[in-house]
Amino acid sequence: MRKITFKFFLLLWTIKYLKFNQVYYRLFYYLKKVKITSIVSSGCSSWRWSGETLYNQSIFKNDIVLFLNEGGVVNSKNAWNSPQYSKLWLYNLHYFDDLNSESYAERELIHYQFIDRWIAENPACFGNGWEPYPISLRLVNWVKWFSRKESVEQKYLNSIAIQADALTQQLEYHILGNHLFANAKALVFVGAYLQGKDAKRFLDLGLKILDREIPEQFLDDGAHFELSPMYHEILLWDLLELIDLAEVSQNPSLVERHSQWRVVAEKALRWLKTMMHPDGEISFFNDAAIGIAAKPHQIFAYADKLKLSYEVNKKVLMTNETSGYSRVDTGFFTLFFDHANVGPDYLPGHAHADTLSFEMSVGVQRVFVNSGTSLYGVSAERLRQRETSAHNTVVVNGKSSSEVWSGFRVARRAYATLLKSDETDGVVTLSASHDGYKRLNPKIVHKRTITSNAEHFTLLDELSHPTDASFHLHIHPDVLIVNAEKQKLTLQLPCLTLIQFECECPLILEESTWHPEFGVSVSNKKIVVPFNAGRLSAKITILKDKS
Repeated sequence: MRKITFKFFLLLWTIKYLKFNQVYYRLFYYLKKVKITSIVSSGCSSWRWSGETLYNQSIFKNDIVLFLNEGGVVNSKNAWNSPQYSKLWLYNLHYFDDLNSESYAERELIHYQFIDRWIAENPACFGNGWEPYPISLRLVNWVKWFSRKESVEQKYLNSIAIQADALTQQLEYHILGNHLFANAKALVFVGAYLQGKDAKRFLDLGLKILDREIPEQFLDDGAHFELSPMYHEILLWDLLELIDLAEVSQNPSLVERHSQWRVVAEKALRWLKTMMHPDGEISFFNDAAIGIAAKPHQIFAYADKLKLSYEVNKKVLMTNETSGYSRVDTGFFTLFFDHANVGPDYLPGHAHADTLSFEMSVGVQRVFVNSGTSLYGVSAERLRQRETSAHNTVVVNGKSSSEVWSGFRVARRAYATLLKSDETDGVVTLSASHDGYKRLNPKIVHKRTITSNAEHFTLLDELSHPTDASFHLHIHPDVLIVNAEKQKLTLQLPCLTLIQFECECPLILEESTWHPEFGVSVSNKKIVVPFNAGRLSAKITILKDKS
C-alpha cells in the first residue's frame, strides 16, 4: 500500500509541472484517431538538396541493417514492428537515415527497394512508422533524397504528402521540445519541396510552429533548452539545414526568416564550442552519447559552408549563465561544471540527476566522466544511468538530487543557483548550490565550490546539515589506478601523466560502467567517498609527465 501511495505522489509531482496543452493533447490524441485521406501531389519543386551528408551506413544488402550498434534483419512485413527489438531501434529503422549517409549514392537500388517496401508493408496509421517523430525524420530524409533525382514517380510524391497530412493530425504538442521542432522542420521541408495548396498548408503550419519554438527552445547564451549537449547538436543541425533550405529553395517565406535563423545558429555554435572536451566530442550532461547526433567537427564544417560566424574568445573561465554550465581551461586541464537546472520544468524527459557534477580532461584525455547514456526505454539500467550516483557529485541518504523515474520522468527536481564565478590572476572560483535534497528530513541544501589554478583544483562539498552522504567520482576506462591508499589515489593517463586524488575521508573503489554510445557499456572504476560530517574536501593534482 505504501508503494502504491508513493507512486501516486510521484506521478502527481511529475504532472504538476506540465503545461495544460501537454495534458490536453495527450487526452485528445487518445480519443481522436488519425484519418488518412488520399492526397495527390501537384508535383515537386526543381531545387536540389546539396546539404551535408551526415550518417554512417545503416542499410546493407540482403535486408541487413545496423542501428545503435545492434544489427538486424528486415526480411518480412512484421520486421518493421518486431518485438525482438527496442522501441528506439525500430524508430531508427523507420527514419531512413541511410538515404543521407556519406555513402548513400552507392546504394540507390537498395534505397528504392526499401522505400517501396516501406510503402507496401506499413499500412497507414499502423505501427512505429506512423508515429509523429519517425514520420518527421523520414520525411526530411525522403525529401532530401528525392530532390536529388532527375524525376520522381507520382506514387512517391503522393506518399510524402499523405505522411505529412498524417503528421499534421498528431503534432507532438503533448511532448513539445525537440519532438515538436522535428515535426515543424518536416512540414517545412515537405512544404518547400511539394507544390500545390497542400504544400502551402504544410509550409505555413511548420513555419508557424518554428516562429514560436525557436525563440523558446534556444536560450540567450545559445544553448538548447533541454540542456543536453547531444540534443543541442541535433537541434543545431536541424537549424543549419533550415538555413540551407532557405538558401537552396529561395522560398520567400523561408528567405524572410533566414537572417533571424542565422543569428540563433551562431549563438548555438558558440555554446557548443564551450561544451566540448579537447578530444573534439561533447561533455556528458543529461542524456548524452556520441554517435547519435552529428559530430562537432561536422557541425562546424557545415556552419563554415553556410558562412556562419562562431568564434569564441578563449578564456580560462567561461560561464554560460542562462543554461548553467561553466568551463575552466587552464591550458593543462579542462573542467566542465554543471550548475544548471534539469531542463524546462515541463520537459525534463532527457534530464539526469546530475546537478553540480563535473567532468575533466587532461590534454585530449578524459579523466573524470559522467556515465553517459547507452539506452532508452523503461528498465533498471536506464534508471541507474539517470541517477545521481552515475555522476560526479554527491548522493544524500541514498537518494538522487532529482527524482528521476521511469524512462523519461522527473518528479521533484533540484533547482541550482550559481553563487560565484570568478577568475583572478589565474585562480578560478566556481560556487553553486541546489535544493534537491530539501525534500528530505532534515531539509538539505548542497553547496559545491571548485577552486583551481593551472595544475590542480579542490572540491569542497558542504551540506546544510550533517547527514549520511557519499561523493561519487567516475574514472575514464583508459585511466589506470597505479596506487591506492586509504585517502589517496594515483592515476596514470595513457600519455603517462600522473594525477593524484586525495580527500579527507576514506575512499572506496567500485566497479562501474561508462556509456559513450548507445548500445555500448565499457567497464570502469569509480571512487566513492562516504561522509557524514556535512562537509567533504577533495583535491585533484596533476603531478608530472613520467616521460
